[in-house]
Amino acid sequence: MRNLPACPAEPLPRKNAWGRHLSCLLVASWLGAGVAHAAALAPETAQRQAQASYREYFELLSMPNDAVVPEDIRRNVDWLEQAFRKRGFATRQLANDGKPMLYAEFPGKVPTRKTVLFYMHLDGQPVIASQWAQKSPWTPVLKRKAANGEWEEIDAARLSSGPVDPEWRVFGRSSADDKGPIMMLLTAIDALKAAGGQPAVNIKVILDSEEEKGSPSISKVMQAHRELLSCDAMVIHDGPMHATNRPTLIFGNRGAARAKLTVFGAKVALHSGHYGNYAPNPAQRLANLLASMKDDIGRVTIPGYYAKVRLGEAERKIMAAVPDDEGALRRRIGIAQADKVGANYQEAMQYPSLNVRGMGAAAIGDKVANIVPDKAEAELDLRTTPESDAAYLGKLIEQHIVKQGYHLVQGTPTDEDRARFDKLASFTYQSEGADAAGSPIDSPVAKWAYQSLADTFGTTPEPVRIRMMGGTVPTAKIVEVLHVPFVIIPLVNADNNQHAANENLRLGNYISGVQTVYGLLTQPFQSVP
Repeated sequence: MRNLPACPAEPLPRKNAWGRHLSCLLVASWLGAGVAHAAALAPETAQRQAQASYREYFELLSMPNDAVVPEDIRRNVDWLEQAFRKRGFATRQLANDGKPMLYAEFPGKVPTRKTVLFYMHLDGQPVIASQWAQKSPWTPVLKRKAANGEWEEIDAARLSSGPVDPEWRVFGRSSADDKGPIMMLLTAIDALKAAGGQPAVNIKVILDSEEEKGSPSISKVMQAHRELLSCDAMVIHDGPMHATNRPTLIFGNRGAARAKLTVFGAKVALHSGHYGNYAPNPAQRLANLLASMKDDIGRVTIPGYYAKVRLGEAERKIMAAVPDDEGALRRRIGIAQADKVGANYQEAMQYPSLNVRGMGAAAIGDKVANIVPDKAEAELDLRTTPESDAAYLGKLIEQHIVKQGYHLVQGTPTDEDRARFDKLASFTYQSEGADAAGSPIDSPVAKWAYQSLADTFGTTPEPVRIRMMGGTVPTAKIVEVLHVPFVIIPLVNADNNQHAANENLRLGNYISGVQTVYGLLTQPFQSVP
């Protein structure tokens, strides 16, 4: 039996559902107690099944899927509906203002088995084709890394015959985020059928059609089909695995909010020769105002911004155990030092952020003019946490702006405003449609998922457990309707370039992803009191 952590002299305190600490007994039962289930899918079998699915994968990637184009979304939904039906699923398109979501249910539901809802999304980010190192983001290509370190295209026909190098990658929009995981699930079903097996859980699937737009309709669709989607737990296949590529479990995600700050100057832009040193410059004032919100080590200085986040010693130990190579991370992204918000990368992700994502006042470059601009604007994004939502953070920023001497207006200031107040600004904020969410690390679904990964890949090294990832998925909206615990199990390589040019999926991850999903489908799910 593996060595287990020593029990503390006193029991660990128990908090609410999100912040509960692991007790020593639960850790022991989770890590040490095995649950009998079907044999894990061998890597060579997974590779054989994966090779049989690559043609479908390339066909799926060839269809544009930007959620702002309803006809493209419908084409993807129709294609995926047929792919699920071919494997015996009962399917149903869920109406969503011309961009339907797809529901699928595996036949043979057994009342005594737990029902697991698998969530993924079929839409993708927009593309700027000129930034991609290939003919088109919608024409997937197979590449390998050349001796000079650059990616070179190779014949995709090599995927269907002969050995496949796990380091080869498929490049194309949504190859990783999130069509790859959808195909992994379908391939795992193929493997289950080929083995003559039956799943150990009842399988339901929901494919979101607007995740990359913040899933604005997910609550409405979920509520309209609440009974159809009812389940005991939810698994989300989205986001990247840990950088070590070890099996990864994530128990929460930050939310996203946006804000816009405008500082006003004179009514119109003014000649800088005639009015420089006389008319206040709103660009300079905006820079000073933003600088007042954070210090030189990256911490937000607005009172109360971090106040609601409470991390216990057990949670810090879990985060410290995540095998992050922060030196390599800093080298990869090109920074000498990280912000000092948390003691490490994982702790930093537990706190809300305040990020300036764009600023503007007047034209620069060839279009620059000698003016004092009439206004300056900044776009902000706020990453929220389960304890600190958009309303809470937005109000704190608003109060801070007022304390800096600004009078806030709605829209453009009136002449009366300009005559009365020296400093004028407007500030608006709103959720981007996805709030933060968290699920207990010691929940039944967490233990079931951990045991599945352990049975599939072993425990040396152990699967990586992450309390909360920095990215955003619409978990909170789904959980609010279905009231079920969840776990996020990412399947794709960390360096997949999601949302950017040259998005890619490592074929080794495609194969291990098939193994992961197969393990989940065949792992008995038993409730723990």
